[in-house]
Amino acid sequence: MLDNRHQRGFSPQTLATMNDPRIRQDENGPFIMSLSENSKVYFEDYYHFLRLAYERSAAERASLDEKIAQTPASHLETLSFYRAKGVIVDLLMRSIQRFYTDGTNFGIIMTPWCFGTVVLEKIEVYRDRIAKGDVQDPNIVDYPYYVIKYIDEIYRTALLELFDFPDTAFQMRWQYSELLKKYSKILTNITGSLQSVLSMIRNCGS
Repeated sequence: MLDNRHQRGFSPQTLATMNDPRIRQDENGPFIMSLSENSKVYFEDYYHFLRLAYERSAAERASLDEKIAQTPASHLETLSFYRAKGVIVDLLMRSIQRFYTDGTNFGIIMTPWCFGTVVLEKIEVYRDRIAKGDVQDPNIVDYPYYVIKYIDEIYRTALLELFDFPDTAFQMRWQYSELLKKYSKILTNITGSLQSVLSMIRNCGS
């Protein structure tokens, strides 16, 4: 269980009753070959990783709340730094909750480094939405420029610390992005071909 509230999506009981060829078993327990990397990922290891990352994030959130409360309002740069880290921590915690509780999609089962890359790109997208005023984040109280500036400076390092990753963890991120773009292009081509076929059928019938 996550934070004593959130049940894991693929529980041992659920896995035991699922008749799905994608779920395999060996002496270390049930596992799946991840969709993004085709790597062996054990369900227990995956959920253990998410729990540890969540616990670190919750502890950091509590520390940030305490630091913000003790920092005078006149210390704008310091507060902006704490709030920028708050944006990162909160988004990470929301992402972990969503992935942890999802019991319908095997695509959420992935290696730790791959999950880290997913969150890294989520933060980049979210940062741009904040900059455009598309979202109202509770961490953005005043002067969003300074908070955004600090997000740009610290988000990679902050995630490495929260995940307890080495510096090399995010070096594969572009390979993941390119893989997703490749699949997206393939699906677009398939959709275009189907539309052409449907158009031809309609023309023949008219």
